[in-house]
Amino acid sequence: MALESVFILIGSNLGERKRLVNQACKMMEERCGVLISKSKLYESEPWGFEAEHWFLNQVVRIDTVLSPDELMKTLLSIEKELGRDRSVPHEGYVSRSIDLDILYYGEEIVDTEMVAAPHPRLQERRFVLVPLCDVAPCLVHPLLRKTNRQLLEECQDKGKVNIY
Repeated sequence: MALESVFILIGSNLGERKRLVNQACKMMEERCGVLISKSKLYESEPWGFEAEHWFLNQVVRIDTVLSPDELMKTLLSIEKELGRDRSVPHEGYVSRSIDLDILYYGEEIVDTEMVAAPHPRLQERRFVLVPLCDVAPCLVHPLLRKTNRQLLEECQDKGKVNIY
């Protein structure tokens, strides 16, 4: 399998957020591939729901040989080990100890039962685009044919995203 550059969004708004984000980075480096770069750490208000605590977010670039589905299975196991419980049914978005989302899987368009990449809503969310522009401002979205910087400039989301 070829080496792919993958961009992953890390989010946490429950528990020791910074420790959980750092631990997720460490676990991804151990299990997913080589950690190439990471954005600054940002604090952002919850998107799409009300929550007591804001999120810490970071985007990392990992070079991996894992397929999109293998990578997602690994990310889900990391989430579970860090306290994420996906078994509780809920409507919409909820607070969580850790959230790991594949934003881009190389330049590929992936649409499997487990993975949609590029992430279908990344262009709508400042909390994704701001840290993504730290590590890949000139990367072109393979469907929208715009750079991440252009997507951020055009983003209608007014949510607060501050350096932590």
